[in-house]
Amino acid sequence: MKNRGIFIKVFTYTIISILLLVGVTAALFSQQFMSFYRTAQARQIVASYQPLVERIQRNHNHDIAELARRFHENNQSYEFYIVDKDGGSIYATPNADTSDRFDGDFFYVVHNDKNFSIIAQNKTGLESFYRDLIVRAIAVFAIMLALCLICAFVFARQMTKPIKRLADSAERMTHLEEVPPPFERKDELGTLARDVYSMYVKLKDTITKLEKEILRERELEETQRYFFSAASHELKTPIAATSILLEGMLGNVGDYKDHPKYLRECMKMMDAQDKIISEILEIVNLSNGKIAPIPEKLDVRHTVFEILPDFQILTEANGQHIVTDIPDGQTSLSDPKMLQKALSNILLNAVQNTPKGGEIRIWSEPVAEQYRLCVLNTGAKIDDAVLPKLYDPFYRVDQARSRKSGRSGLGLTIVRKTLEAMNIDFTLENTSDGVLFWMNLPKA
Repeated sequence: MKNRGIFIKVFTYTIISILLLVGVTAALFSQQFMSFYRTAQARQIVASYQPLVERIQRNHNHDIAELARRFHENNQSYEFYIVDKDGGSIYATPNADTSDRFDGDFFYVVHNDKNFSIIAQNKTGLESFYRDLIVRAIAVFAIMLALCLICAFVFARQMTKPIKRLADSAERMTHLEEVPPPFERKDELGTLARDVYSMYVKLKDTITKLEKEILRERELEETQRYFFSAASHELKTPIAATSILLEGMLGNVGDYKDHPKYLRECMKMMDAQDKIISEILEIVNLSNGKIAPIPEKLDVRHTVFEILPDFQILTEANGQHIVTDIPDGQTSLSDPKMLQKALSNILLNAVQNTPKGGEIRIWSEPVAEQYRLCVLNTGAKIDDAVLPKLYDPFYRVDQARSRKSGRSGLGLTIVRKTLEAMNIDFTLENTSDGVLFWMNLPKA
């Protein structure tokens, strides 16, 4: 009922307007018709009695009664009477009313001169024409009324259809339901529909962004809670161990009397914690945007080869070897320090997870407007469900072995934060040859 309200109103107003217009037009035409009818009737009556007037005038006004009687015999449907100049009756048809109190429905003076007057008391020949004309007028009015109804219905439907569609769309918009684009119209309704739809799209995008922002804030809060919980756990254990060593040395308990030995152990643990704290601060600064990339034009091959010597001793100790295939001339627009920091952590992770005697492959290949730099540690395999978790702070696949090897569990976290700050796409995935990490460097 709500959707049909405007249609009923427009239809009603249109019908009333058209009927008023038709009524005024019919009234004006009816006046003209009555004037025309009276004129035609007068002419018809005068023409009907003209033969009688002519006969009387030819006989010089003699035998008027006889001439009138003969005329009536030939025209028995006529009712009239003739009076002289003094008002005396000369002749009257049998049904004519010659009284002074005439109350009939027709009285017309056909002829009037100084000698006689002819008064007609019925309509001659126009009654059937008048009735036929009335019937036709009623038929025309009925047809006009039907056309008015049809035109009003079509007009109201065409006028209200886009408004109803806009109202339905607006109602769906309030419930954030999907709404199709409006039909192309070049009038004010089309402009209104486009503006409402544009506002709806912008509002929906804003709501989507706000929802994503809220979700991101929640994820960030959850990540921060996890990060601080993990950091406190990582720092708590070595601090407790250091405290035990120091208490033993202070109390000269057993082997702890060898102060130089256990002081060196404390120094080692403090150095490890200092490294972890430095990495935590680096992650925090990257997350807060305090470390901003400064892009420079750099050679990809030269950048990789600059950091390879740092891993030579470690790879030789594990019997591993690094194979590179990076063509000359590949230049990228990136921050060299941040890129080398990320590459160092990736290579360290690859060396630590490649089996002894294994191979680490480094190569690059053009992809669209970028260079894809790949690092593959062969013979390694990580559960697909674990891969996304490797970026979490302090996450280790093998907790015991990782701690013994001195891994902090922050390497890939720093890699992710660094590459995200540089707007570089990257992925860690399993392949048939091993675990592959690739990043897309923008071409210079």
